[in-house]
Amino acid sequence: MTALNTEGRVLQGWDPEDEERWDSRIAWTTLWISTITLFIGFATWYLVSAIAPMLNQIGFDLTAGQLYWLTAIPGLACGIFRLIWMFLPPMLGTRKLVTLSSLLFVIPMLGWFFAVQDTSTPFWWLMLLAFLSGVGGGVFSGFMPSTGYFFPKRLSGTALGLQAGLSNLGMSFIQLVAPWLMGFTLLGIGFVAPQRTGTGDNIFVHNPAIFLAPWAVLMAVIAWIYLKDVPVTANFRQQIDIFGNTNTWVLTIIYLMTFGAFSGFAAQFALLINNIYGANSPFAETRGIEDLPRGAAWAFLFPLIGALVRALWGPLCDKFGGAVWTFVGGVGMTIFTAVAALFLTPDSPDQFWWFLGAMLIMAFFTGLGNAGTFKQMPMILPKRQAGGVIGWTGAIGAFGPFIVGVLLSMMAPTVFFWGCVVFFAVATALTWIFYARPNAPYPG
Repeated sequence: MTALNTEGRVLQGWDPEDEERWDSRIAWTTLWISTITLFIGFATWYLVSAIAPMLNQIGFDLTAGQLYWLTAIPGLACGIFRLIWMFLPPMLGTRKLVTLSSLLFVIPMLGWFFAVQDTSTPFWWLMLLAFLSGVGGGVFSGFMPSTGYFFPKRLSGTALGLQAGLSNLGMSFIQLVAPWLMGFTLLGIGFVAPQRTGTGDNIFVHNPAIFLAPWAVLMAVIAWIYLKDVPVTANFRQQIDIFGNTNTWVLTIIYLMTFGAFSGFAAQFALLINNIYGANSPFAETRGIEDLPRGAAWAFLFPLIGALVRALWGPLCDKFGGAVWTFVGGVGMTIFTAVAALFLTPDSPDQFWWFLGAMLIMAFFTGLGNAGTFKQMPMILPKRQAGGVIGWTGAIGAFGPFIVGVLLSMMAPTVFFWGCVVFFAVATALTWIFYARPNAPYPG
């Protein structure tokens, strides 16, 4: 048995299940550095959802369909990037993975910083920048399995819940601070001229894009200095054996319900509010826009609630198991998506509060489901396969913004919402049959 040696860049003899060969300080240091970096990544991913609703106000001429596509493409890109990043942890190691990922975030940040300053920027270029923004969420499927190497199974729910939940707050953060950042000149870039709205007001739409760039560079430096690697190695061929495990496919469906819905509705929430109750709704013809709900003012609440619940529920998943919480989350999502569907063709803008309430409760249950699934995977699957399945399911779940955006551009919101209700009910039934019921074949 190899004794633990933490002196070099590679942790020799590392085994989280053996207290003599595990160092909690290194594990938690890895968690916090990678979580802060991933927070910046999620903010990068959702940068488009914060900027897109403002583009037409500063002189761009984009249709409602183009705006849905613009906010959907980061989801498509994120899923594709996750399919790549899921294979990188045993190939690159944690240190290189986190460092290089953080530096990649700067590319779409700079791209959006310059693009929004020129209203003649073609739509195809905006789409390319939206695609590149997806790398911010794409790295998730590398970070989570990598972090899983550092913790014992008894702490997996807490560790992965904290990393996923706190990093998911980056989605809410950028949507919350973007309107504020657009309101004034940032120190050091005062030479950049503001954009002007249709009412003649100055606005700095480029500010959110550049705000986090220095922090991304800083985290890359910190990761390179302080992170270490666990000697887990596997080539591409060895890693694809996860697809022979039935649980991989069942958990994929379940995670598409939980995180797919969380990320998808979070990305489109501002546009949904604007189109059903706000400036782009029929109510705008009879009431002043200033009296109607603004999507940008409320959109941050959906990812905020879902992410916080996911982070806070990790210890409860460690105590009671993940399956029961995944099941409860699925039941809640099914019920409150159905309630929200009842307020998609409102007679009055006053019904907005019922719609908002139902959506935010649904966000709460997505947090339960996301926390539960990531506790289940390390418990149900062998350690190396668990990392691969976490990466794979994360990749498929990340297509949520793309799926939601495209479907909303093709069909009425009411049809889409009721379709979600049916899908959620099926995924919840699978959770019960395979994992949550008494004497389930794969309790976890």
